[in-house]
Amino acid sequence: MENNLIQIIEAALFSASRPLSIEEIQKLFNEASTPTKEEIKDTLDEIESLCSNRGVELKRVSSGFRMQVKQSFSGYIAKLWEEKPQRYSKATLETLALIAYRQPITRGEIEAIRGVSVGTQLIRGIMERGWIKVVGQRDVPGKPSLYATTKAFLDFFGLQHLRELPNLPDLPDIDSLDMELPLEEVKQEEESESSLQIQQ
Repeated sequence: MENNLIQIIEAALFSASRPLSIEEIQKLFNEASTPTKEEIKDTLDEIESLCSNRGVELKRVSSGFRMQVKQSFSGYIAKLWEEKPQRYSKATLETLALIAYRQPITRGEIEAIRGVSVGTQLIRGIMERGWIKVVGQRDVPGKPSLYATTKAFLDFFGLQHLRELPNLPDLPDIDSLDMELPLEEVKQEEESESSLQIQQ
């Protein structure tokens, strides 16, 4: 059953379009043959070990586990896809980084840090990807929404916890912060803030 368990879990991880939790893996089996959580954890550890000399790896993210191409081979695999991956503006990535590092945070606070206005469309676009959500309102006049990141954000960037975000260099006071994006740099044609405002 041990080898069979490895094969079943591997097949499930390769087939799934999203990360699978241990509980979801358990649901693959009928009640009489359901492995324990410990057995699944041990099997996942073994799969992780077996992948050490392969082009794929078992990745633990916030929502569970997934199989993915190792980062070192992504340049080769990218050539298989005709469609280029979506690129994001500097404004979008800066806003997302601020939410990730300063959450919960309001749109006004983001604007104060970046020194420019943040368009409604920009925030809506990040929310539509499922990377951020409203988690409450700041107890000040106007009751502005507080934004925070989601599990989908962690999954997309291959993280289990926010504490795995890269450490920022010594930051100045938040009011004078000139934010530099610590996440993976994304090249893109310059997109001005004014064009974002016009689209609203």
